[in-house]
Amino acid sequence: IQVDGTDGNCVTFVLHDEDHTLGNSLRYMVMKNPDVEFCGYCITHPSESKINFRIQTRGALPAVEPFRKGLNDLMAVCQHVLSTFE
Repeated sequence: IQVDGTDGNCVTFVLHDEDHTLGNSLRYMVMKNPDVEFCGYCITHPSESKINFRIQTRGALPAVEPFRKGLNDLMAVCQHVLSTFE
């Protein structure tokens, strides 16, 4: 993961070897946070396997916090689906 941006409230995370599968589900989890003003992602180019994932928060909350929480929440949901399936 690379982080681009000087302002802690508005950061673009560059996720390598990822695609829409992670991008869309992570965007959904991050947008559930009421402190997030904007969250979106884009695929840089079809021949590259990386996404730019941008988060902008309200107030003094650093963007890395909802990013981390979104990843943890997504892992918990995937674990629940896996255990239910098994």
